[in-house]
Amino acid sequence: MKKWGVTSVVLVLVIVLTVYYFNTKEVYGNDRDSIEKVIYSIEGYEDQQIEILDIQDFNDYRFVGFLSNNHPSYVEFYKNHKGNYEWRHIETDSNDSLGFFLPFIHDDLNMMVVTNYENEIAKIQIDVNGESVEQEFTPLNASVTWIELPQSDSRDYEFKNYRYYDNDGHLIFGE
Repeated sequence: MKKWGVTSVVLVLVIVLTVYYFNTKEVYGNDRDSIEKVIYSIEGYEDQQIEILDIQDFNDYRFVGFLSNNHPSYVEFYKNHKGNYEWRHIETDSNDSLGFFLPFIHDDLNMMVVTNYENEIAKIQIDVNGESVEQEFTPLNASVTWIELPQSDSRDYEFKNYRYYDNDGHLIFGE
C-alpha cells in the first residue's frame, strides 16, 4: 500500500509539472506565427490588430516591421544559445503614417522606415552627419524600407533637415 501511495504522488507530480511546462512555455520569434504570438504577449499589444510587413535577419538579430492598429512599429529579436529568437525591444510610432526606427546592427546604425496605408510621402531627404540621404516610397502602401546610413567612427549621428516630398515631387514638409 505504501508503494502505491508513493507512485501516486510521483504520478501526480509528473502530471502537474508537465501541465505547468506546457502552459508556461516561452514563445519565440522563430517564424511568422510565433512572432505574432510574441507581439500579442507583450503588455500593451494584447488587443492590437497586428500586420507583419517584413522580417529581416542580420546574423543573430531579427527585425520585424509591422503595423499595430495601422501604426508603424517594429520588434527586435536576438538568437539565444539554443537558436531561438527572444524579443528584446518593441516600439510603435503612433503619431505618423511613416515611422523611423534606428536599430544597431553589427555596431552600425541603420534606419528602418515603416509606412502604413495612409502614408502620402513619396520621398524623403535627410542630412545625416553632413551627408544627404534620400529614399523613395510608394504612397498609400504599407512597407518596410531599410536605409543604410553613413559610417560614423564615434557612433554619434546627427540628423538634420528632414524634407518630405509627395508623388509629384512637391515639398510637403521641411526646409
